[in-house]
Amino acid sequence: MNSSSQAKAVPLIMALLFMLLILLLAPTSEGAISCGTVISKVKPCISYLQGTGGKPPQPCCAGCQSLSSAAATTADRQAACTCLKNAYQKIKINGQLAQGLPKNCGISLSVPISPSVDCTKVN
Repeated sequence: MNSSSQAKAVPLIMALLFMLLILLLAPTSEGAISCGTVISKVKPCISYLQGTGGKPPQPCCAGCQSLSSAAATTADRQAACTCLKNAYQKIKINGQLAQGLPKNCGISLSVPISPSVDCTKVN
C-alpha cells in the first residue's frame, strides 16, 4: 500500500472507529412501553373513571386488556405504572372506580392505577 492510499484509508478507519465507539457508549434501552402507548390504551376509560360508577365501556376494558398484554416485562409494567400515576395526579379520577376497574372489566391488570403506588416495586 503506498502512502497515498494509506492517507485515504485513515479517515475511513477513524470514522468506523468513531461509529463503533458511539454504539458502545450509547445508553441501552430496556424497551419499556411508552407513555403515549399507555395513554392511548386507557383513554377510553377517562370518562368512566371521572364518573360515578356503572359498568366500564367495552372499549375501556379492551384497552386495559391490551395494556396488560403489552406490559410484558418488569420495565414495561414500571413505565406504565409511572405513566398512569402521573396521569392520575393530573386529572380528577374517582379512586374507587380506578381500583375496581380490572374487576369490573373481568380482567387482571398487571399495572396498578393509584396515585400512591411505588412504581419501582411493581414486578
